[in-house]
Amino acid sequence: MENKDIISQIQDVLEKIRPFINRDGGDLEFVKFEDGYVYIKMLGACDGCDLIDMTISEGIEAILKDEVDGILGVRLDKPNS
Repeated sequence: MENKDIISQIQDVLEKIRPFINRDGGDLEFVKFEDGYVYIKMLGACDGCDLIDMTISEGIEAILKDEVDGILGVRLDKPNS
């Protein structure tokens, strides 16, 4: 499968997840897909939240791995990454 197809699937899944993140005052932004990892930015109430690691690993990452082949994990995008 081509990278653009995987990216399209990732974006579709993130759009399904977004309303649940929005409910708590947060949001997420897809940054890139590289070497099997999805890089995202967390926005709003999610930025700096103490539960962000759990939200990413047990929520976003678990769903993406389940729904999109080739996903190794999800990482928070850091400046200059």
